[in-house]
Amino acid sequence: MSEYDEHVSSGISGISDTGGPAHSRPVPAEAEHGVQVSSSTSNGTGPKAETAPGIPEAVIPELVIISGMSGAGRSTAAKCLEDLGWFVVDNLPPALIPTMVELGARSQGNVARIAVVVDVRGRRFFDNLRESLADLEAKHVTRRIVFLESSDEALVRRFESVRRPHPLQGDGRIVDGIAAERELLRELRGDADLVIDTSSLNVHELRAKMDAQFAGEEEPELRATVMSFGFKYGLPVDADLVVDMRFLPNPHWVPELRPFTGLNEEVSNYVFSQPGAKEFLDRYTELLQLIAAGYRREGKRYVTIAVGCTGGKHRSVATSEKLAARLASQGVETVVVHRDMGRE
Repeated sequence: MSEYDEHVSSGISGISDTGGPAHSRPVPAEAEHGVQVSSSTSNGTGPKAETAPGIPEAVIPELVIISGMSGAGRSTAAKCLEDLGWFVVDNLPPALIPTMVELGARSQGNVARIAVVVDVRGRRFFDNLRESLADLEAKHVTRRIVFLESSDEALVRRFESVRRPHPLQGDGRIVDGIAAERELLRELRGDADLVIDTSSLNVHELRAKMDAQFAGEEEPELRATVMSFGFKYGLPVDADLVVDMRFLPNPHWVPELRPFTGLNEEVSNYVFSQPGAKEFLDRYTELLQLIAAGYRREGKRYVTIAVGCTGGKHRSVATSEKLAARLASQGVETVVVHRDMGRE
């Protein structure tokens, strides 16, 4: 791993832009409230090579491409996969990715999972990435792209904390380098299978997210993150779907409920005793079943559902817990995260 990126990624702050940490926990299928179930990637046996022209007759390795913003935690994500037994290559020129996969296939199963870190330090080779991805698709190699995202404010803090320049800022400011990098990576971010926003995550929380997605023995069909948030703190940048619970009365205006959160049973009962609350949960769960089927057909393995209310404390938290429990009961591996709970 690059010492530079390691220093910057280690600067990931556990404090969000307004000072509050995110809260997350796992969700078992039998739970009424959300709790995290670790998910998995592979049991080490991939598809056979007779379906992949150009790859030798052997087990085709799994491939994960890690990319994203400088300072967003690429090195931490890569080290996590390395700890899980993946063969990790940092800053590999994109043109060599198919060659790496072929070498892994020739290893007779000794290299069953490969993770490659691609970033702007290799920008003169970055234009070759699209060609390499097309080559892998032609050879029927399954690949996933993990994109590490973070807000401009968080990235500036991290670079300033280690007193290092951004690799693309040149004679300009850090924000100029960040803007240039965002534009360079814009298309790749759109193609990503998994986007992780590390703005309010510390190193341990990022590792927990990676573990939840890649640790274990079996590959689930779909993994979901249900995230409560407060609209006054901004929309989550990594959300695929957004739900607005502000159509329900706010428990904040009930004096005996105001000090508590949506994790409190009385608050949850109040929220779901309101007209339309249970009906909304039932119908939205049905809608998610339809969406999930489409995601599976399109090969999308990860979905982040953001559930918002005004402050991210009562309605969104209670709804996220109920929704996560329903998804888990349907066999969807689910993580529930309360991004803004405790920020008041």
